[in-house]
Amino acid sequence: MGDRTRLKANHLISLHDLSGEDFHGLLDLAARVKIAPSSFADALAGKSLGMIFEKSSTRTRVSFEVGMFQLGGQALFLSSRDIQLGRGEPISDTAKVLSRYVHGVMARTFAHQTVVELARHGSVPVINGLTDDLHPCQALADYFTLSEIFGGAGELKGRKIAYIGDGNNMAHSLMHGAPKVGMDIAVASPKGYQVRDSYLASAREDAAAAGTRVEVTDDPEAAASGASCVYTDVWASMGQEEEARERVRAFESFTVDGAIMARAESDAVFLHCLPAHRGEEVAAEVADGAQSRIFDQAENRLHAQKAIMIELIG
Repeated sequence: MGDRTRLKANHLISLHDLSGEDFHGLLDLAARVKIAPSSFADALAGKSLGMIFEKSSTRTRVSFEVGMFQLGGQALFLSSRDIQLGRGEPISDTAKVLSRYVHGVMARTFAHQTVVELARHGSVPVINGLTDDLHPCQALADYFTLSEIFGGAGELKGRKIAYIGDGNNMAHSLMHGAPKVGMDIAVASPKGYQVRDSYLASAREDAAAAGTRVEVTDDPEAAASGASCVYTDVWASMGQEEEARERVRAFESFTVDGAIMARAESDAVFLHCLPAHRGEEVAAEVADGAQSRIFDQAENRLHAQKAIMIELIG
C-alpha cells in the first residue's frame, strides 16, 4: 500500500486528471483489495469520510459506506436535507467546516461545480461520487471489471468499448477512461443528445497521447461493430424526469438488443451502470443474458472505491 498517496492529484474529480500510471495503479490496488480484503482491514483505521448526497443512491452509498467499514474507518451520510448546504450555506463554508472534522469528502451532486468548489475550498481529499457531468468512480469500476474479464488491464489495449445512449456523465467518464487502458471508444447518441464538446475535446486529448481513438456517431450499429464491450445507461437521468417521454421517442432506435450485440465481437460483454430499464435502453434478454456482467460490475464499485479511498485518505 505504501505510506503516501500515489495519485498525483489530491482529489478524484475527473479521470482526465489521472495519468495512465495513476489509473493502472488504482486498477492494480482494486484487484489486490478484492483478492485479500483482510490485508487492508486497518488501512483507514481512525479515519472518517463525509458523504454528501444531493441525489438518491443505491450503489454509491452502500459501496462507500461498506468500503469505509471494511477498511477500518467510518462513513457519515449527509443528505442535503440534513446539512446547512441545503439551506443556503456557501459551499466554501461547508468545505472548510467539514475539513476540520473528517479526513475526506465524497459528494454526489447535481451541479459539477459543487464538487469543484468543495475541492477548491476544503483541505481534505474530495471524491466525485457523481455529478451531472461526470461519474469517475463508476467508470473506474467498469474498466476494472473489463480488466478482470479479459485477463488484466494490459489485455484491454487495442480493444474497443461502445457506449450507446445519452451523451451524459457516464459517456464523458468512459471517454476519459478508455485511453488510460489503451482502448478505443465509440459513443452513439441521437443528434441533440450527444456528448458535450468540452469533454469530447479533453477525451481526444487523452486519446491522442495514448494512440487511441474516440469516435462520436448517431449510428448505434456502427458504434457496436467490433466492440469488446457494449455499454448503455438510462435515457433520462435524475433531474430529467420531465423530459422522459420526449427522450423515449428520441432514443427509440438506440435500445441495446440482440441485433446490436451481434455487431460486437464474439467475446463481447454487456455493461450497464444501473438501475436498468429493461425494454427501454436495454432488452431484457441482453441485461439478463449470458453476455451480461452488470452485477459483477456493480460489485466492483466496492473494490474500486476502496482503492480510491486508500490512496487519497490513507
